[in-house]
Amino acid sequence: MEPIPFVDVRQGGPMAHVKARIATAHALRDACLAPVPYWGRGILTPIDYLAGNWLKKSASLYREELESIAEYLGFPGAMTLNLSYLFACTTAANVDALGQPRIRRSLDWPFHGLGKCVEVAWQSGPAGSFHNVTWPGSVGVLSAMAPGRFAAVINAAPMQRRIDGFLGLPCDIALNIRNALARSGDWPPDHLLRYVFENCADFEEAIKVLSEEPLARSALFTITGVNADQIAVVERTETKARVIRGPVTVANDWQKPETGWKARMGHENNVARREAMSDIENNQEPFSWAKPPVLNKLTRLTVEMSATDKGILHARGYESGSIFKMAVPATLDFSLQHEKIETLAA
Repeated sequence: MEPIPFVDVRQGGPMAHVKARIATAHALRDACLAPVPYWGRGILTPIDYLAGNWLKKSASLYREELESIAEYLGFPGAMTLNLSYLFACTTAANVDALGQPRIRRSLDWPFHGLGKCVEVAWQSGPAGSFHNVTWPGSVGVLSAMAPGRFAAVINAAPMQRRIDGFLGLPCDIALNIRNALARSGDWPPDHLLRYVFENCADFEEAIKVLSEEPLARSALFTITGVNADQIAVVERTETKARVIRGPVTVANDWQKPETGWKARMGHENNVARREAMSDIENNQEPFSWAKPPVLNKLTRLTVEMSATDKGILHARGYESGSIFKMAVPATLDFSLQHEKIETLAA
């Protein structure tokens, strides 16, 4: 298995990352767009335009940075791909065999290339440095760990539904998109999580910001601190927050399903994945939990991390192709202990 690249971009952030790894950024573009016919890619330019205009109305502090990255990459879809949202995830946050809070998460996405092109970026902000499991050209944060502060990930929240039945789905999707585009002053969830890693000093401050800032769309933030009692999930709609503390398993639904919201991937699928993650034995080797139904043909990434003073981060990328073979190991493997960072970054 190839090692996942570790890139020190504390001085330049995502722009320095994409400049240093431009070949990987183009390879990711080619893999993501491979299923799209060449004649169909022309629609990406107007979609980029709409996405860019919406971003200008958002609360994001990273709009100009993303615009510069899209211009540097120079291909249609760079803005759209950056702002597209994760498809499904499964997360467990509990206390491990060493008495430390630990997050285990999988990320499922229909885009190819995300497993092959995943990297770990060493980024920083006023509150300190953090390790972002990401891709060159990406501006936000989906899975990251800040040694001595906290670790956090995003899961997609359920979809707001107004019209029952399959035929009502396109209408609800259209209404949700319209409402999101109509709002202003809100954060894209992955941009807010990056802001938190850059500016929050500890677990409680991170929860406060994740709970209070207005969001452009609903999201589930799972976060752990440095102590065994610092575990929580922040369930967010655009304007409201529910903080649930203690060990938790998260799929793509609220902890207590609500009328008017439909779990992404379906209720039974979410329940099965949560139950599988709830059965984790803390004395097992890393990624022993990465098996069906948590691991599936759309899995692109698995991560384990703990924000202890030294920091623990393990990540794997997956490329299953058209046929998923459970016995085939991950194509990429990365393990990072904080005491090795100086050597890796040298």
